[in-house]
Amino acid sequence: MRAERRPNRLPRKVHDERRVLKSSSAVVSLSPPLRLPPPSCLRSGTSPLPLKLGRERAKAEQSMMLPSAELSAASNGGGANGLPTLPDFMGRKSKYVRMDDVLPPEQEGEDDGGVRVRERQSSRRYVFACSVFASLNSVLLGYDVGVMSGCILFIQRDLHINEVQQEVLVGCLSFISLLGSLAGGRTSDAIGRKWTIGLAAVVFQAGAAVMTFAPSFRVLMIGRLLAGIGIGFGVMIAPVYIAEISPAASRGSFTSFPEIFINLGILLGYISNYAFSGLPDHINWRVMLAVGILPSVSIAFALLVIPESPRWLVMQGRADEARAVLLKVTDTDDEAKERLAEIEAAAATSAGGKYGEKTVWQELSRPSPVIARMLVTGLGIQCFQQITGIDALVYYSPTIFRDAGITGESQLLAATVAVGFFKTAFIALAIVLIDRVGRKPLLYVSTAGMTVCLAALSAALFMLARGWVPRGAGVAVAILTVCGDVAFFSVGIGPICWVVSSEIFPLRLRAQAAALGAVANRVTSGAVAMSFLSVCRAISVAGAFAAFAVVSALSVVFVHKFVPETSGKTLEQIELLFGGGDRQGELELGDVEQLVRKG
Repeated sequence: MRAERRPNRLPRKVHDERRVLKSSSAVVSLSPPLRLPPPSCLRSGTSPLPLKLGRERAKAEQSMMLPSAELSAASNGGGANGLPTLPDFMGRKSKYVRMDDVLPPEQEGEDDGGVRVRERQSSRRYVFACSVFASLNSVLLGYDVGVMSGCILFIQRDLHINEVQQEVLVGCLSFISLLGSLAGGRTSDAIGRKWTIGLAAVVFQAGAAVMTFAPSFRVLMIGRLLAGIGIGFGVMIAPVYIAEISPAASRGSFTSFPEIFINLGILLGYISNYAFSGLPDHINWRVMLAVGILPSVSIAFALLVIPESPRWLVMQGRADEARAVLLKVTDTDDEAKERLAEIEAAAATSAGGKYGEKTVWQELSRPSPVIARMLVTGLGIQCFQQITGIDALVYYSPTIFRDAGITGESQLLAATVAVGFFKTAFIALAIVLIDRVGRKPLLYVSTAGMTVCLAALSAALFMLARGWVPRGAGVAVAILTVCGDVAFFSVGIGPICWVVSSEIFPLRLRAQAAALGAVANRVTSGAVAMSFLSVCRAISVAGAFAAFAVVSALSVVFVHKFVPETSGKTLEQIELLFGGGDRQGELELGDVEQLVRKG
């Protein structure tokens, strides 16, 4: 008769002292301790752990929110059946863990013997919300661009304006907004980034109200002047503010938000055109313009939520307030202290002997070689964003489609809605990719794709004008290439232009240098918008887009030679890419994910 084999039992005595398991990322403390059987018993499979112990162990692990592989590694064992419990319990198969997942030992709770894990996502959500609120002014620019493409058809019939007045009305916004951008740099340095966002909304609201009730072309232009100044403030300050509160690991995505809101505004403008086009001519365009006031009203609530930029606070000597903001936008207290130290060092360098007695504008007008390289990159990418013809496509898309053979007014407006949809959808893709793929690869794809689409559009319009292709095929190619061009624009140079120009300049120069970049953007945008109809009359629509294709090809060369990769680096480290700072050529990971190999 075979002797019954009795399973080994755990010792009854449970020690009260605390077992400590040390790993590379944290010190994990268990209380009360658990006495495990010898590893040989676990490996032999003859002595499974009791169910009660498995429950206690799982409960302890769940309360700590830590991977159970840490326990398994310590005991050379596994779960209740000797198997690794990590995949089953947590569902995580990665062999890496963030150091920031666990608070430093001195912050561990002493009352319950456990380990508190910081909620990393809370700071990300807070920065996300701040970025959204700061970008609301960008909806105004996009809405104005989109809605004016349809409004101009009805304003022409209601106020009886000529072609030159149409060009001035459409294109003047870009020139006027440069006044706001120029003033925005100095204003944001004086009253802060946050309140400059509020000022932008107030000025735009005043301009939109005047345009809505304008009885004549002259009054309409006065409202356009005010709205343009407000838009100039908003376009300049939003990327700077977001760049200054965002961590390096996700700064590109967050700083792209103003661009996606511009595209959202364009789409809303197109939809507004389509929705209100059935009203009488003396009412419909006024309703379209009045709807643009709504986004700016929400800025009042946003100002109650968003904090001031910590970098601006440091410049004002308000380090305690800056630290309070950094605690909200970073994952750990240590990270907040490190970022504050970096900002204070950069501010001290800027205010000290590095710039001598020069003012900001003297430094920008007579720049050092390092600043000159930054200006070439920042101003150049802003100009190339516009002289590739994106505003001509957006403002005059009904004219382009009419030239391609679409005659019905509702069909023209429906086609422009499709353009706005593509432009908005692909900017969302850019936000996902910009910090994963990097700035420069997306710029290559964007500029090369735009070059191909513009060349194809030019060829299609050229052949349509001479009857070399069927009308239906020509219209399809025209719509496809216009949508393709705005898609490639939105996935690359559209958002990245603002990201790069807001992150490459030193702290002392950042606001006003970014304002200068916004001025370059608005000047080139206005030049394209105000001259497009005249250029088309001189060399045809096909000729105009052939010229845009050549400029777009040059932008590929510019990106290759002058635009560095800035993804994953702090604002203070990016200066080193241009030869600035005291440690030339030394690059650090900064806020990039800190990965620690387990075991």
